[in-house]
Amino acid sequence: MFDLPIRSVMDREKFIAVAPDQTVSQAACLMATKNVGAVMVVEANQLIGIFTERDVVFRVVAPGHDPKETHLREVMTADPKTLGPTQSYGHALVIMQENGFRHVPVVDEGKPIGIISSRNAMDPDLEEFVADQRRREHFR
Repeated sequence: MFDLPIRSVMDREKFIAVAPDQTVSQAACLMATKNVGAVMVVEANQLIGIFTERDVVFRVVAPGHDPKETHLREVMTADPKTLGPTQSYGHALVIMQENGFRHVPVVDEGKPIGIISSRNAMDPDLEEFVADQRRREHFR
């Protein structure tokens, strides 16, 4: 799995692009509805930032900003590290580990096409574990 290109591992349904002038409250509601931990901030089809659940806590709530009045442009991580779709998933995991990220945008020629999460590493193993557990329960 770690040798697979990011393109084959990333979950396109988890890719959510938002405008920089959206409020934190709007983004947080969207994140909750879609059950995602990060959104990509896009302007003119170009990635300009990423906004994560950690940003909500550390850059908005803890400093006392009003989520309904604060715009993403003010609290996003601007110019985030990105990866290309042909890079290996193992490389993505190393980048996330070395930098303390849980999410990394995937871009192709500057255009965001997806997002990769450290959670993607657990999903196949977790699915296998659940399937194995169900087989065991079935034969009891």
